[in-house]
This record gives sequence, C-alpha cells and structure tokens, in this order.
Amino acid sequence: MAYNLKQECCKPERFVGGHRLCAGCGAGVAVRGVLRALKEEDKSVSGVATSCLEVSSCLFPYTAWQDSFIHSAFENVAATISGAEASYNALKKKGKIDDTYKFIAFAGDGGTYDIGFQALSGAMERGHDMVYVCYDNEAYMNTGIQRSSATPKFAEVATAPVGEVVPGKMQHKKDLTEVLVAHNIPYVAQTTFLTNFKDMHEKAEKAIYTKGPAFLNVLAPCPRGWRYPPEDLMEICKLAVDTCVWPLYEVVEGEWKLTYEPKKKLPIEDYLKLQGRFNHMFAPGAEWMIQELQAFVDKKWDKLLKKCK
Repeated sequence: MAYNLKQECCKPERFVGGHRLCAGCGAGVAVRGVLRALKEEDKSVSGVATSCLEVSSCLFPYTAWQDSFIHSAFENVAATISGAEASYNALKKKGKIDDTYKFIAFAGDGGTYDIGFQALSGAMERGHDMVYVCYDNEAYMNTGIQRSSATPKFAEVATAPVGEVVPGKMQHKKDLTEVLVAHNIPYVAQTTFLTNFKDMHEKAEKAIYTKGPAFLNVLAPCPRGWRYPPEDLMEICKLAVDTCVWPLYEVVEGEWKLTYEPKKKLPIEDYLKLQGRFNHMFAPGAEWMIQELQAFVDKKWDKLLKKCK
C-alpha cells in the first residue's frame, strides 16, 4: 500500500502530547513516527532507557505512552525488551496470550553507542524478534551535554570544551549503523525527519514487521545541545541529509540500498552554521577544521555509494 501521510496521521496516537520534552526536540518526533507504523490492531511493548525521553514522558502518575511501557536502566533496555519478547513467546505457546504484540526498544546515543552497546549486541546476536531504535542526538543530553562516541569531531560539548589548545571533541563519530550491519541481522536502516516523513515511516514499518531483530538509527537533533532555535529542527535534518553528513539507507538481508540521494550535494558548512556547537569552526584561521570534516564526509559518502552500487 502506498504511503499516505494524511491517512497515517488519522491513526490513534501511541505517544501523545503533554510530555515535557523540549520544543524542537527530535526524540518525541522519532517515537511518534516509529509507533505510527504499527498496524492499528497490533499492540506494542516499548522499553525506554533512562534518558531525556524517559524522564520527560512518564512523570508518575502521568505517561505519554498509550501501550505497555517499561522503564529500563541506562544500559540494559535491549536486554529488557528481549526478555519481554521471550516471555511473550513462552506465554503464547501455552495459549495464555492471543493478541499480537510488537517489541520496541528506544534509547539515545549514550545508551546505545556506549554503555548500552553490550546489551544491544547480545540481543541482536540472539535473534529476538524486536526493533531497537536509537534516537541519536549526538551527546549525553539528559545529564549535561557530555560527549558520547556519537558526538561529531570538533563539536563543543561539556566534556570537550573549545579552548586555545583543543577545538572541541577530537575523535570522529562512531558509525554504529555499520556496526549493526556486521551483526548479520535481517534489517538495519538509518533515517531522520524529512518533509512528509515517508522515509522514516517506511523504514519503521519494515523494521517492525520483519521477522527477527531490526535496528533503526534516527538522527534526532537536540536544541539545547546543538544550540539551534526549536523551529529549525526540520531544516537541520534536511541539511544533514543533503550534505551527506547523515545519509539515508537501509540494509535488507545484507543488501545495501540508498533510499535518498540529494539532487545537489551541499557543502557541510550549510549544516554546521545553523548549530552553535560548531560556531568556533567559522572563526578566522579555523578553515582547516571544515576542510577536514568535508573530506571525512566525502570519503564516507563515496564508500556508501559503492556499497549500494
């Protein structure tokens, strides 16, 4: 069935308003978009690692989650949801459950790229029928905007401040999407928010209804950590894609497919200049940083094009 945004938006919401996420935050947009891909007759169990998303969406006695919800520790949401999926299978075999449930884990980049990676890797390797969604805002935003391994090189964060000697974080961002491809799981995809959300919806639907483990990496900007006006959320996501800083692709049973190719590949300055965390890169004498990042992005893009043939 062809994707119809108006039709999808008429579905009952699984993640409702009233939460305390910041205006212009990508986390809530990511969750709404992923859960909207569920069929109306299906139920879901969502696990959320300790994060901005968790503390903002379930302040007792209130919750923004309309389906079953589990709050996990920072490092173990993949283990929690894989355990819930295993319990569900056991109960269904015994005839104690008839309903169809889908199991989805949500976590930020800190709880995914870093301290939650062991649990994530284990759950994927064991082959649980679940989806792991990383909303990647490129730092530990909930605890003070510290660097994570998802933080881009030269970005200014609390634990990598810009000074006379060190110009922000000095390591390139880890490519976790490719790390998950190496787990040989049925479905891996990278997406973000573009115009009518078609790319994210289609990938979320594939991830949820592909048998076995699936991984979605969603670029989800943070207005406080990235230092942009809330209304610029969608523009920043579009520029991340059009500069090829965050390419959109999927890997289905080992086959690589590019799902969006910019008509005109833009220079990375267009993306960086909207974010205060990169202001120092536009100071006189700092041109080398932009040149280095551009070369890194170009090299990664060329490699991806070859993989997608």
